[in-house]
Amino acid sequence: MPLLTLVLAALIQGITEFLPVSSSGHLILLPQLTGMADQGQVIDVAVHVGTLFAVIIYFWTDARAALFGLPRVLRGKIDTEGAFLAWCLILATIPVVIFGLILKLSGLDDMMRSMTVIGWTMLIFGIVLYWADQTGKTEKTAKDWTIRDALTMGVWQAISLIPGTSRSGITITAALHLGYKREDGAKLAMLMSIPTIIASGVLLGAEVAVTADAQAAKDGAIAAALAFLAALAALSLMMRLLKSVSFTPYVIYRVILGIVLLGISYS
Repeated sequence: MPLLTLVLAALIQGITEFLPVSSSGHLILLPQLTGMADQGQVIDVAVHVGTLFAVIIYFWTDARAALFGLPRVLRGKIDTEGAFLAWCLILATIPVVIFGLILKLSGLDDMMRSMTVIGWTMLIFGIVLYWADQTGKTEKTAKDWTIRDALTMGVWQAISLIPGTSRSGITITAALHLGYKREDGAKLAMLMSIPTIIASGVLLGAEVAVTADAQAAKDGAIAAALAFLAALAALSLMMRLLKSVSFTPYVIYRVILGIVLLGISYS
């Protein structure tokens, strides 16, 4: 694979995975707008692995607590903060797994990978994010997370499987609508990404494992490393900015990009 394609795919995934602008939408647009060859599923898996390590490291304290709490959940005991967090993350992931399987088995996932769909979702869900950001009560913190809120955010997260929606964007929108502070809503959305990325990585990995070769593995390692660094930087910057800046800059970007894509699609 050309080095430029590899670097662009890794940086795009890394930078946009945790920003509310849709990483999948940007990756789909990359070959469509540049004429480059599609990066393929091996690279898709690799960059997802890179971003997974980035979010785990950034939220290591919470990720470790959930990991250590998981065995207690499996034994039916939700009696610690870690176990409760792990249980909420599991519940929040169920809707996206179910919806993902439906799209995969029906073939709808491939049908939605179009510039027109991405244009509309960029525009519509950008406006929805702005509405939630401006009208949310922003009173709750991450420690106030409940099972009901986890399920609600999980249902919203399932919508992100439509290209251009943005997984982080739609879950942050849900958190704001439920009354969480910007930074705390973003934190919950990022923690929800861990099991979701693992689930999608396992699904994609199973498909490419039999076809990957040494060169593909090398390309994947480079892509994963670049995506990790880009994701960690983007995530750190966003979380710091949320202490003083709203989501309006991301909304403006989404609306402009959506209008441009729709203009290209219907021209």
